[in-house]
This record gives sequence, structure tokens and C-alpha cells, in this order.
Amino acid sequence: MSASQILALCADAVLLIGASSIFIICLFFLLECVAALLPIASFKFKDSWHNIKVVVLVPAHNEELVIGKTLEKLTPVLKKQDRLVVVADNCTDATAKISRAAGATVIERHDSSRRGKGYALDYGLRFIESEPPDVVVLMDADCIAHPGAVEQLSQYAIATGQPVQSIYLMTKDQNSKSSRDFVAQFANIVRNLVRTRGSAFLGVPCLLNGTGMAFPWAVIRSVNLASGHIVEDMKLGLDLTLTGYKPIFCSEATVTGCVPSQAQAARTQKTRWEHGHLQMIQAYLPILLKEAVKQRRFDLMMSALDLCVPPLSLLAIIWLAVMISSLLGVVLGASWIPFAIAATAGFCFLSGILVAWARFASLDLPLGQLLTIPLYVLWKIPVYFKFLIKPQSTWIRTERDVT
Repeated sequence: MSASQILALCADAVLLIGASSIFIICLFFLLECVAALLPIASFKFKDSWHNIKVVVLVPAHNEELVIGKTLEKLTPVLKKQDRLVVVADNCTDATAKISRAAGATVIERHDSSRRGKGYALDYGLRFIESEPPDVVVLMDADCIAHPGAVEQLSQYAIATGQPVQSIYLMTKDQNSKSSRDFVAQFANIVRNLVRTRGSAFLGVPCLLNGTGMAFPWAVIRSVNLASGHIVEDMKLGLDLTLTGYKPIFCSEATVTGCVPSQAQAARTQKTRWEHGHLQMIQAYLPILLKEAVKQRRFDLMMSALDLCVPPLSLLAIIWLAVMISSLLGVVLGASWIPFAIAATAGFCFLSGILVAWARFASLDLPLGQLLTIPLYVLWKIPVYFKFLIKPQSTWIRTERDVT
């Protein structure tokens, strides 16, 4: 066999592996989107909500613009035995003062060398461990808990003994006409509602989203939260899944936040989330696959597949790169099989997007705005290029919009 033939075989193998990998990811994405259309099981509660002792823990770093509204929604739903605890973490504004005025217990943490939400949460948990509750509910300072959310999350946590994630949706400003904001809201719906609901139907442990989460006390204290990881929520969910505490989805509870309207704030947030997701794939994919075999747990294999579905913009970019490469291979005489597989992957990806839009987002995202997704993908390219050059490794707070 000549050197040119060996090179051609190697090229065919690389193209086949690339096309097959993107096909598996896109097929799983479509499977989650279709499964989201099906009903998911609910739980029967043995314990009365009035007998459950809850602590709502709110980490906050310079959140004076938004935390008042967040606490205003939380305070009325708490029972006599419950507590609302705010961790004013390295704050230089009026966050602590506003929180105390709203009736919360406020603890202040000052440690400029250990920055990040994980450290703030650990500080808060150590504060409440002298009088531990039955359930800890974690809420971000810029999010709104909808009526019944705290109750539903707490009852789910007690009924299952597992971590629980609510629906977490980020909505654009009502006055915004920006295509970027429309598509960003849609991307959030796909990730936090459609795929999470689909994975719940499939029995896949859901990823934690950082807010609107509830944990039985023994579960939250079984892991170490003290880290500055930029996606501490995703890391926490994977760590708990590996130890057998599989996060479950509560579709009856909803928490909402806001899509940043300023382009720089939106880019900062996306960079942190998406660099963090890619870092989690690098770090946890081999661990999940190894433990799936070692523990003989099919759910860990499914979690690995779920983790491998990257942000939608990046998935579109990767698919396009594989498609072009396989087409070029055909032109140069390589096998047509990788091209056919890549084309099928594209069909699965587009089908999943259309299913998600038609069932869950057609009212929020007009068809005309849906067609601007390619422009949104172009806007995201610098975020992924930065990951190749200098991936973000430290936590950076997203600037809040003035409301």
C-alpha cells in the first residue's frame, strides 16, 4: 500500500469519526426535544409543606439594583420556621442594608483571594449548620421565584431525597426588539426547559442551573461547594450524580431571570457559561464514562451524552465545519459516507430546533426572528475563538441592567 493510499485511509477515518460523533450528538439532541413533548411523572408528597423546615440561601455580590425585588417575592412565602439568608459576598454597595430591610438574615463575607459563588454558598451553609433545615433552596439574587416555586421544590426534595432543579428561564426586556435578545431567550428555553424536560422523561439526571434548586440537608452537605469554578452549578450537579444523588427536574416550579440587554454584559455572561461548559466536557466526560462502566450505571452514560451537547451556536458551527470537511473530502476522492452521516446529523439538529420552537417558543420568538439565528451564531464566534486562545478560568460577575 502506497503512502498516498494510507493517507487517504487516514483522512477517511478522521472524517468518519468526526461525522459519526456529530451525528450521535445531534441525534441525542433531537431525542431530548421530542421527549420534551411527552408527559413526565410527578410525585406524591407524604409530608405536609407546613412541617418542612426550609432555608432559602441567596448568594449576592453587589446586587443592590435587583436584590430587593428578589427578596420581596421570597419573604411572603416562607413559614414561621423557615429562614431567608443572604450571603453578602465581598460587597461594596448597599446589598447587605437592602437585604436586612427586607427581613433577611444577612451574613457578610470578605475574602478577595477566594472569589466566586461556590465560596459564598459554602460560607452560607456553614452558617446555618448549627440549626440545619430539612431543605436548602438556592436562589440567585437577580432571579424571581414564581408563586409556589419554593413549596414545590422543597416537597420534591423531601419526597425524592434528591437534588431538585426548577424551570429556570431568562426573559428578554419587553421593550427590546434586538434579534440577539430574541434568539438568546430561545436558546435558554431550549437548554433549560426543552432539553431538561426531555432528559427527565428519558431518566437522565438533569444538569443544575445555579438557581431555583433545592437540596435535602444531608445531600447538600455531602459535597464541597467551596470553589471558584466559573460554572459551579454544573460541576455540583455532576459531582452529585456521580455519588448517586441524581438531580431531578421539577416542572411545577419556575424561576425567571433577565437576558442582559447590553451587548458586553451578554457576551461576558455567555463567555463564562460556555467556556465553563466546554471545560466540564473536558474534565467530566472521561470520568462519567469510566464510572458508568465501573458502577454499571446506564444513567451515567446518558449523562455523558447530555453533557456532550454543546451550546447550540457551537453545535451549529461544529456541524458546519464537519459538513464542509466531508464535502471537500468527497470532491478530493474520499468516501461519501461521512458526508451522508453529517447531512443526516444536520437534519436531526434542524428538526430538534423546529420541534422546540413550535411547541415551546413560537409565541416568544416570531418566525422572522428564528431566521436570524445564523447572525446570532456569528456573534458568538469570538466567544469560542477566545476559548481556543485563552479560556476563561475565573468567575466574573455579569453587570446588571438598571431597572
